[in-house]
Amino acid sequence: MGKIAVTLHSTLQQALTRREQAGARGGVASRVLAEGADWNVADLLCTFGPRDPSFEERHAGICIAMVVAGSFEYRAAPGRELLTPGALLLGNPGECFECGHRHGPGDRCIAFRYAPGYFERLAADAGFASDLLRGSVGFRRASVPALRSLAPLIARAGAGTNDAGSTRVLGAADRTAWDELAVELAATTLDTLGAHDGKRVRTTSNASATARSRVAQIVRLIDDAPGVPHTLTSLAAAAGVSEFYFLRTFQQVSGVTPHQYLLRARLRAAALRLRNGDEKIVDIALDCGFNDLSNFNHAFRAEFAASPRVWRARGGVLRS
Repeated sequence: MGKIAVTLHSTLQQALTRREQAGARGGVASRVLAEGADWNVADLLCTFGPRDPSFEERHAGICIAMVVAGSFEYRAAPGRELLTPGALLLGNPGECFECGHRHGPGDRCIAFRYAPGYFERLAADAGFASDLLRGSVGFRRASVPALRSLAPLIARAGAGTNDAGSTRVLGAADRTAWDELAVELAATTLDTLGAHDGKRVRTTSNASATARSRVAQIVRLIDDAPGVPHTLTSLAAAAGVSEFYFLRTFQQVSGVTPHQYLLRARLRAAALRLRNGDEKIVDIALDCGFNDLSNFNHAFRAEFAASPRVWRARGGVLRS
């Protein structure tokens, strides 16, 4: 197969390797990607692991963070969740939260932060009632699972992190694209919460620590090698439980089925390789676990609203 492109996941693994070799303590590296008067977006690379204590922080404003690599436990006032790639972390102004890595080291997030007044105006302009939020502004939930509606936004944000090693200076067009993405993300998040309003909301708060640990283990197994021919049987065996119990537990904890998570992991990997290299599309499709090009094209278009060829032609430029 073609050369392996730099990915969001591999960048995290490199950071964890450097920490291990140096014998250093875990930490969080923050890099601002873009900012406006009432918002900013940062690339957060965390190297804390199971031997490090959970750490508590406080959200300064509204936060919507895309998890793009690794997994971690997130505890805030609305609940306790295991966050995996493709999911969103939700944070409220002034609210304390705690993150922990008892199930495995490291994670990477692209965090959008909004001034409360600005976010409230976005919600009102988009036609969302305040009852989707807690109080005048604030989320009633701690997270949103890895859903298809989020995939194009996460792919666009991932393409904008510049992991390929380019030293290109951020131009006005790029800043405008991040600004647009911040608005789209706010609207899509509220729309997703609205779709769940009045329905039974998925939460991991009641899932046992053992169940969360098993799911975190399998999520990392998939993300380490999404192109491997994983099956429900092989994943359940790796978790040490029956297929029925694994399917039920995985969906309860992650919010999606194992098949849905595996498909999106493969598509995320393919999207980044298309952006970063000049490999043949068919080679990327086969290497990422798809049996043929037509299935890959169909799945890619359904997930990202663009064909692999169009996605590549855009060169990873953020655009709607």
